[in-house]
Amino acid sequence: MAVLPVLRSCNYHQRNSATNFSFTGDLKRKLLKQNWRKSKHQLLSDSRNRWRFECKVSNASTYSSRMATDIYLYETPNASFDQYLEDKPRVFKAIFPDKRRSQQLNDEEWRVHMLPIQFLFLTCNPVIDMRLRCKTNGYDYPPGVPPQVTKVLDLDIIRWELHGLEDIVKPSEFSLGVKGALYPFRQGNLSRLKGQLTLTITFELPPVLGLIPEDVRRDVAQTVLTRLVENMKDKVNGSLLADYSKFKNEQMRKLV
Repeated sequence: MAVLPVLRSCNYHQRNSATNFSFTGDLKRKLLKQNWRKSKHQLLSDSRNRWRFECKVSNASTYSSRMATDIYLYETPNASFDQYLEDKPRVFKAIFPDKRRSQQLNDEEWRVHMLPIQFLFLTCNPVIDMRLRCKTNGYDYPPGVPPQVTKVLDLDIIRWELHGLEDIVKPSEFSLGVKGALYPFRQGNLSRLKGQLTLTITFELPPVLGLIPEDVRRDVAQTVLTRLVENMKDKVNGSLLADYSKFKNEQMRKLV
């Protein structure tokens, strides 16, 4: 009879130990399960972040258009086209005659409020800062300009804003590039006016355009850009040459 309390005590201790062991095992399994869930959640989160990044990169679209001009140029000894290009404000005014839409910022830069541009169902009013520089003696000529050319008018857009799309396209998600050159090319006694202009835009597609097929977007974008560069070409071939003729007459009257 005296042994029974000891046995009961031992049995109780064994049951308690078993209970403790079971609780420890459950705790380990619970912790492992929680860690697994955290790891799975982290993997999913990383995967989503990677997907978002990749989606953002692949969602960028680039469109470009290029024009070239090559027409006969009649120069006179006292009024060469090189002299005409030196008067950058005059050249700019010939290309952009609307004074209400432009202003001179300094000796080389002008701000232009362009006409509205419509792309599908979006409309924006670009404001660009354009820089004109004269380059000579083959130094830092734009690509494609022969080094023997005596003078080149280099055109570049250095800043821009898209009015009307502030809530759709962020400035960091849009890039506009314009590079142009205008120069006289001489062979013997013959001169030709040559020029080139490349317009490129890159932007992240806003959700309103994401569902439109890429081939449709590209066709519309190419049409818009081609219209812009063709407009510039018409101004060079028309307004600029007409103003150069006035310049020659003015120089001739100075000699009389």
